Amino acid sequence: MPEYQTSTTSDHVMQISCFMLDNTLCGVEISSVQEINQKVQLTNVPLSDNSILGIMNLRGQIVTVVDQAIKMGLQRSKIDKDRRIIIVSSKGEHVGLMVDQIKDVIKIKTSAIETPPSNIQGVQGKFFKGVVKTDQNDLLALIDIERVLEDRVQNELR
Repeated sequence: MPEYQTSTTSDHVMQISCFMLDNTLCGVEISSVQEINQKVQLTNVPLSDNSILGIMNLRGQIVTVVDQAIKMGLQRSKIDKDRRIIIVSSKGEHVGLMVDQIKDVIKIKTSAIETPPSNIQGVQGKFFKGVVKTDQNDLLALIDIERVLEDRVQNELR
């Protein structure tokens, strides 16, 4: 998937769905988000990768739910009232990504997107398409969904 362009000649406005992931403000393009769910019944998948939380039935379609934090080398997500599952489309399938807390949908200009640093809060920069400073001066990390879903974290749980 191509990285965001930071050219001022084609300065488009993008809508970003923001969320917290282990105290890091992250986001994905709203066009990638199918829906956001809470309180979902997950079915365990024996012998699956430790990043797989389970599967869920989404109106007759089986959706794999991934602990995005584990995929990115962070602490395992704890299931509580603030946790949500963002359903995204990846390679023709729907996949659920566990996040700590849902934040606002914001608009950003593509010209404001900068190259991600080598790591953000201990997460390797390869998982991000870029970073942008929000109107509230927070650093927003734009997640590369495809990269998160294809990469295997070598580290065991901390």
